[in-house]
Amino acid sequence: MRIVLAEDSLLLREGVAQLLALEGHEIVAGTSNATELLHAVVRHAPDLAIVDVRMPPDFVDEGVHAALRIRRENPGTAVLLLSQVVERRYARELLDGSGGVGYLLKERVSDIRRFLDAIEEVASGGTAFDPEVIRQLLAAGSGPDPRLARLTDRERDVLAHLAQGLSNTSIAQRLYISRSGVEKHINTIFSKLAIPVGGDVNRRVLAVLLYLGAAPG
Repeated sequence: MRIVLAEDSLLLREGVAQLLALEGHEIVAGTSNATELLHAVVRHAPDLAIVDVRMPPDFVDEGVHAALRIRRENPGTAVLLLSQVVERRYARELLDGSGGVGYLLKERVSDIRRFLDAIEEVASGGTAFDPEVIRQLLAAGSGPDPRLARLTDRERDVLAHLAQGLSNTSIAQRLYISRSGVEKHINTIFSKLAIPVGGDVNRRVLAVLLYLGAAPG
């Protein structure tokens, strides 16, 4: 896929760029600030933008504001925030009722394969959230959707793993159940949450959005 990478740390930016290039992805632009990022997205129309939250000049929330703008103005570009902090004020707004978005914490990325899988999931229209980001989003929410009360503990575990962008195979390995068992749980989740077949957003994404309190009305 074609990727724009926005990270002010040169060493980290080059390291991630080389990793992605080895996987066959094309880094069409590497930028160090939010202004350059926005210009690069307009110029290259990438499949994915990987964005740090805190960038020059003030290192506050420049990156997340740029990500929100990309979501509004360039819907064809998926966005993955890769940061050291959880910017809770804007994380929920990033979801905006659709997929193609993720939020990973740099210091918690300990599995390269999972990182690469998360990139693929987000670029394909899915979601990939670090468990800590999920925890803080849920804590900051207005309360769980009543439909979630219909789920068993196991089904909630499966849904939490879906929110992390994990494949059915990965979920099966983590929960020590069969892949077919995961698929049955997911279908039951869709049924209990009354998520219809069809539409512009896939059912996995709708389930995750509902879980995080960001489902479209």
